[in-house]
Amino acid sequence: MTGPGRPTHKFTKRQRFRASNYVYNLLGIAAVLLLVVGTVAFHYMEGWSWVDSFYFSAVAGTTVGFGDLTPSTDISKLFSVAYIFVGIGIIGTFLNQRLKYHGVVRKQTEKAIGKVTNNDPTMPDENST
Repeated sequence: MTGPGRPTHKFTKRQRFRASNYVYNLLGIAAVLLLVVGTVAFHYMEGWSWVDSFYFSAVAGTTVGFGDLTPSTDISKLFSVAYIFVGIGIIGTFLNQRLKYHGVVRKQTEKAIGKVTNNDPTMPDENST
């Protein structure tokens, strides 16, 4: 189907997989950067240890929220709100892309294994038992 605003080029499965892999890698980097930024920010704004800051960044970024650590200053509370909204977007999209990526890889692996076992005369036939 072509028309205004519709691409005329169809991408191959390989091209779509590479693009998906690229997005997956970028989101992984963004997720790590989110943890680093949150850890550094909470360390300096709250005076927490590096471990506590990292722990709170992971808990807040994934919206788990155990409640054992809470921001105490106004600036860190405002930063937490922004951090959580950004974290929901990045972590949620990363996990969604990860599931898609591993689903594609699993299908390709199963397809390849099927080709190998179907063409291998040393493998027992499923119907022979």
